[in-house]
Amino acid sequence: MSNPISSYLGLQADALPLREQRMKLIASNLANADTPGYQARDLDFNAALANAARVREAGPAPAREARSNHIPLPGDDALTPFTVARVASQASLDGNTVDPDAERAAYGRAALEYRASLSFLESRVRNLLTAITGQ
Repeated sequence: MSNPISSYLGLQADALPLREQRMKLIASNLANADTPGYQARDLDFNAALANAARVREAGPAPAREARSNHIPLPGDDALTPFTVARVASQASLDGNTVDPDAERAAYGRAALEYRASLSFLESRVRNLLTAITGQ
């Protein structure tokens, strides 16, 4: 059972943190543009958003019991199944698949989408405050 605020904010509340994670992945790609063998990564946004909506509707999963010998691996988070390798448009001799121009364009688009989600959430919160205060 989801809470009323999450239901009111809906899809954009799920999308905003995913858009942030996608921007981090793209920034990481840009930072590693000259690293030999680096494989460009991206987020399968539609699959991650569908999963986030499913989790929001079903409620939080029960907590796993932590064990004393459990060491989390780097990147061991909820988005790991949705992180995909981006296919290179042109082969590189050192095995790097980052295309800086394509990454900058993807980052610009991701920033625009992030701002759009943020604006939508801001308007929803503003409407809620108007309903509460009656002004």
